[in-house]
Parts: sequence; C-alpha cells; structure tokens
Amino acid sequence: MSSCHLGPNLPTWLQTQTSLWYLDISNSGIIGVAPTWLWKWASHINGLIDLSNNQISGNLSGVWLNNTSIHLNSNCFTDLLPALSSNVIVLNMANNSISGPISQFLCQKLNRTSKLETLDLSNNDLFGELPQCWKSWPSPSHLNLGNNNLSGKIPNSIRSLISLTALHLRNNGFSRSIPSSFRNCTSLGLLDLSDNQLLGNIPDWIGELTALNALSLRSNKFIGENNELSGFIPKCLNNLSLMATIKTPDGLFTALQYSSYEMESLMLMTVGRELEYKGILKYVRMIDLSSNNLSRSIATELSQLAGLRFLNLSRNHLRGLMLEKIGRMTSLLSLDLSMNHLLGEISQSLVDLTFLNHLNLSYNQLWGRIPLSTQLQSFDAFNYIGNAQLCGAPLTKNCTTDDESQSMDAIAENEGFEMPWFYISSMGLGFIVCFWGVCGALIFKKNWRLNWFRDNLRSL
Repeated sequence: MSSCHLGPNLPTWLQTQTSLWYLDISNSGIIGVAPTWLWKWASHINGLIDLSNNQISGNLSGVWLNNTSIHLNSNCFTDLLPALSSNVIVLNMANNSISGPISQFLCQKLNRTSKLETLDLSNNDLFGELPQCWKSWPSPSHLNLGNNNLSGKIPNSIRSLISLTALHLRNNGFSRSIPSSFRNCTSLGLLDLSDNQLLGNIPDWIGELTALNALSLRSNKFIGENNELSGFIPKCLNNLSLMATIKTPDGLFTALQYSSYEMESLMLMTVGRELEYKGILKYVRMIDLSSNNLSRSIATELSQLAGLRFLNLSRNHLRGLMLEKIGRMTSLLSLDLSMNHLLGEISQSLVDLTFLNHLNLSYNQLWGRIPLSTQLQSFDAFNYIGNAQLCGAPLTKNCTTDDESQSMDAIAENEGFEMPWFYISSMGLGFIVCFWGVCGALIFKKNWRLNWFRDNLRSL
C-alpha cells in the first residue's frame, strides 16, 4: 500500500490484521502522533514494517521493536531511540528528530547476540562519544551515523566490525586521528569521514583497504572550519585495486544494497556542487580529500587509478606540477584541483580524458596555453581563472601573439646558429669546384697545358 493516500490518520482496521508478515504504508500521507496500540500490534509482524516518508510523530523511548526489517525514516519521531530485539536485521530511523546519547542505544543489553546488519540513524540530534560496546553488534555491514552531534575519538573497538561494508560518520564533531583499527575492516567499500575535525596525516595503511570504491575525507564546511588533515597524499593509494580497475565485475558490491528495494547512498561534492548518489555506488569510485591542509606534490601513483571516476583535491596547499600522466586515468568524470599552488603547464595528457564532464583548475599558478581539445575548450572560463599566465580558449587572454613572438625568437636563434655553416660550406664547395675545374683541365688537356706554360714563360 505504499504511496496510497491512507491519511491523515493511521488506519484503525490494521488492528484486525493478526497474520501479517509484511506491512508497507510508506509515503501514505499519514500525519500526527502514533497511536498507543501501534507498537504492540506491530511487534507481531515478523517481517518488514515500513512507515517511512510520512509525518508520524511520537516518543519512542519506551518502545520495543521486534521486526526483522524496520523503516521509520523521514518522519517526526522525537526523544530517545527505541529498544531492539536481537531479531532485528535492518533499522532505518534517518531523518527524524531523535535525540539523546548514542551510548544509551548501542550499549543496551540484549538477550542474545544481535543480528543487526544495517543501522541508519543519520540526520538526527544524537550526541556523545561512540562507546566501546560493539561486541553486542558483531555483524553490522552498513552503519550510518552521519549528520548528528557525535564527538570525541573514533574508538579502536571499530576493529571488531570485520563485516563492515559501508561506514558514514560525516558531519559530526569527531576529532583526533583516524584510528589504525580501520585496517581490520577489509570489506569496507565506502568510508565517509568527511565534515569532521580530524587531525594528523592521512595514514599509509589506507591503501590496505583494497575493496574501497568511495573514500571521502572532505572538510566540515557547515561550521566554516576545515579538517586539519595535513602532510601529503600517501603513495599507497595506488593499492586501492578496485579503483585501478576499469571494469566492474558482476555482483561486486551488491552488498551495498541493504534491502530488496533500498540502496546505500553517498553525498559527493562533484561537478562543483554536492549531490546524492544512490543505487549506483558500485560505479562511483571516488576520492575526496578536499579542504584540508595537504601539501607537497600530488603523488604520481594516483595516475595508476584508471578506474577512478571522481577526484577532488581542491582547497589544499598542494605544490609542484600537475600529474604528467593524468591521461592514464581514463575513467575520470570529475576532476577538481582548484585553490592549490600547482604550477607549470597543464599536462598535455589531459586531452585523453574523453569522459571528463567537470574540470576545475582555477586559482593555481599554471601558465602557458590550455591544451587544444574539444573537451577542454568546452568548459567555462571560470574553471581556469586565477592562473595569471594561463592563456587560450576558453579564456579571453589570447596566446597567439606571445606564441608567435616566441616562435620568431626560436627561429632567429636557430638561424643564427645555422647561417655560418651555410656560408662556410658554400665557400668550400666553390673552392673545390674552381680548383678542379682549372687544374683538371690542365692535367687532361695537353694543348691547354703547353699553352699555359708558354704564356707564363713569356710573361717572365
């Protein structure tokens, strides 16, 4: 009954249904406080219950949920999170007004080990530090706690989540360094730690997470402050084998689908704005290290990631030349290197990125002519501004005069080097021709030889 207009009140005839396995009344125009009978009645549904995308409100702090798959997301629920049965496999309560300490929920006592695989509590008002209570939750594969008010250090106990496929902790207040315990989560395909206050270097061991197809460490733009990840881009990123593979093997990352109809999503800063990608994450393959304090040059090993589709290194302090062999990254759809200190000419191999639909090289120290290609000239001039010595279409600064001047100087320099040799070789050739023309005739013509000697004797 999804998308059927059943509201504004929850239908009371549901109480007469005692043998339901599956209930989906999502997006049905239901408004108001959930009736007291709802949760007791719903506990007898062993399968899925979906009340999402309505405007149902109420306090869930005294509610106990027993369904296998529970979707209460995009409603108006408030106060504390409900208690869970160990039978729950999927719990989605994103986009509500749930508050309270996260530890109270994660450290609740269960009668046996939880079967929970997917937990989405994003876009709520949860606060506090992540506790060391993961032993009761051994099998989560999808954990989304993004857009809350969580703080403190990401605990090392995260290492126990060896089945973790996707982890979202974006837009919170996590601080300190990225814990090395993440290296135990070898199944991670998506890691989003963006919009926090993380410190230190990007660790080298990140390259050991070879299953990663989406890595976002972007800054916290919502409070106007940046992460303080510093240092340089690790060379080991070329070990992210999935990003180095152009083709996506069949069945890869189907685990990102956490129910029969709902897919994992990710907010990405691409094509110059933040967009939500949902249902196609196995094709995304992205690295976002923007708005940090990364310095030094861009690791040349990045050019080995031929399967990478989105690369954002903007708003850092990167120096040196652009990647000379960036053209090897043939799958790139979006490339943002703006607001750094990159210098030199734009790599000619950039013209080989035929799938590129977003490019931003603005506000660097690039110079010379923008390489000619249908692709590069199709981008707006805004994507090249802030490079005073850069010229050529689509910029209004014309390179022709400068190029011709440089060409004439080069020609003059070459001519100045080559002309003396021309004259020397011509004089030598003339001497040889004249010498053998005269002497050869005297040698082979006896009459001429006798007359020449006779005339010379007379003159004496």
